[in-house]
Amino acid sequence: MARLSTTILSAAVVGAFLCAQTAAVPAAVKRQSGITALTQAQITAFRPYTHFASTAYCSPASTLAWNCGDNCEANPTFKPVASGGDGALTQFWYVGYDPALNEVIVGHQGTDSSTIIPDLTDGDFVLGFLDGNLFPGIGFGSGVLVHNGFAASQSRSAADVLAAVKNATSMFKTNKVTVTGHSLGAALALLDAVYLHLQLPSATTRFVGYGLPRTGNQAFADFVDSQSISVTHINNKKDIVPILPPRSFGYHHCSGEVHIDESGSWEACPGQDNSNAECIVGAVPNLFVGDGADHAGPYDGITMGC
Repeated sequence: MARLSTTILSAAVVGAFLCAQTAAVPAAVKRQSGITALTQAQITAFRPYTHFASTAYCSPASTLAWNCGDNCEANPTFKPVASGGDGALTQFWYVGYDPALNEVIVGHQGTDSSTIIPDLTDGDFVLGFLDGNLFPGIGFGSGVLVHNGFAASQSRSAADVLAAVKNATSMFKTNKVTVTGHSLGAALALLDAVYLHLQLPSATTRFVGYGLPRTGNQAFADFVDSQSISVTHINNKKDIVPILPPRSFGYHHCSGEVHIDESGSWEACPGQDNSNAECIVGAVPNLFVGDGADHAGPYDGITMGC
């Protein structure tokens, strides 16, 4: 992000956000149908990706050597291809191949709640157009708008990530690509999944994100839903990051939410920004009932961080 801060939220932004939330959220949340619990086998199947998202917090040198400790050891056969970023202007990223999954993995570094919340509410949260060279067909004038700060950060690593993915898919003879990350890293991963899908249309692209903030507007969410991209964004209990930036500011989640409720059950929530109390929008209607401590996890026992 362009500016990182340790201040949670300015008083002015809090006031504006809470006023917007009061107007946007009805007193009684309508319960929607279609919520289904994941089986333990389905939950366990996410564990490799959870570790891959957590690994993205590690330095490029350690991910390239694959010697980052527990997270790397959890996916021991992974073959790194490239890594980069400085952890400040450009978030850490890495690309490699997992033979157990037969997939190329792209990981993007996230941030903790004390730094991402100000970024979601400072000047960079303004919605803007995507770069048409990176995102052909949904650039200027398309109506598809995304968080300016997220788009700028994704663009700084885009060319290197694309080159590494092309190299990895050719080297390991696979067309399957999964992009993952947590927090800010999840937003970058979602943008990267769309970017790679447009740049490599013959690839099978998947996104698995954790603690994903809203990344774009309704048109962006609709575009993601209309593409052949497998999308899963997993939210933990009362994490406040997935309800930011607020819908009243023009933001909207795409489909694919899985919400871990207070009991630890993983609930598949159909549709966009599902308001059922078992989903994140219903469980955390405003900041007062949210808990920033839930942002890092645990996700099936895994807490994010290198």
